[in-house]
Amino acid sequence: MIDTNDTLGHIAATHPASTLVFLRHQLDFCCGGRQRMADACTGAGLDPAKIAEEIATEEATRSPERWDERPPAALIDFIVSHYHEGLRRDLPVLLQAAQKVERVHGQKASCPRGLASMLEQMLDELTQHMTKEEQMLFVAIRGGGRGNAVHMPIRVMMQEHDDHGESLRGIREIATGFVPPPEACATWRALYAGLEKLEAELMEHIHHENNVLFPRALNA
Repeated sequence: MIDTNDTLGHIAATHPASTLVFLRHQLDFCCGGRQRMADACTGAGLDPAKIAEEIATEEATRSPERWDERPPAALIDFIVSHYHEGLRRDLPVLLQAAQKVERVHGQKASCPRGLASMLEQMLDELTQHMTKEEQMLFVAIRGGGRGNAVHMPIRVMMQEHDDHGESLRGIREIATGFVPPPEACATWRALYAGLEKLEAELMEHIHHENNVLFPRALNA
């Protein structure tokens, strides 16, 4: 049963299927995970009760992993193998596609000029961010670091997550909501499809850290 007075982050953690519904309606459950679902829905012009019904329907057909019930080390393994390695594999390819689209279609009014630069900056920032997590914060949590011992690095990582969220919003805006124009070539269309997938994956990635892993490390 979904309590619409719970936060988006809590609902996403305890009802993992809800993330698909939140993504569908562009409800920010990662960086904006501290907002109550009822407030977030009202602000977006959505009926909280209907969103809760959608989540129940989604849960009836799929049962994603409940990472809030797994050991932190297992969640770290998943984050690194699934999200970190996925970003290292996919983001450079999307950057190359954006560079090609701007090079070939730069004279068209619909061309997402500046997108490649934004992706290049995001790649640099995410690479540094993931390295810090893997070499410092995750090592500390695996070693039993809890509470004040990890408070400051977690605070820094969460601030960087907010920056990544801003980057995602900028990318979605310049890429016209990932809807390609009629004149878009195959590369352009594949780029937008890949960016939409990147947005969903990065939001889930941040959610697993902000709303599941970090609270457990801070409150244990």
